Amino acid sequence: MSNIPACPQCTLENTYLDGDNYVCPDCAHEWPAQAVAEDSEEGDGVIKDSNGNPLADGDAVILIKDLKVKGSSTVLKKGTKVKSIRLVDGDHEVDCKMDAGSFMLKACFLKKA
Repeated sequence: MSNIPACPQCTLENTYLDGDNYVCPDCAHEWPAQAVAEDSEEGDGVIKDSNGNPLADGDAVILIKDLKVKGSSTVLKKGTKVKSIRLVDGDHEVDCKMDAGSFMLKACFLKKA
């Protein structure tokens, strides 16, 4: 099988290379092949915040957006500072404890304090 990635928009694998772009014939989405190569090089295990700063265990971060907690009426407010984070593998990279409880958060909603 080829190493052409699936479409990031519709996730179907019927993509092809057209010049410098990948093209998905199903949803007509095009994206540059160079950006995919850079993303794969960047996957060295470094977790970065919304500004591109690397995060480490024990860092303090600030929420950049109000986040609704799934299955609850709780809302984590923008600007809330979270101390002593822990980095984990998976879709939600940051494990933290707040006054409202323990949460797993995505790094894209955080900025380093």
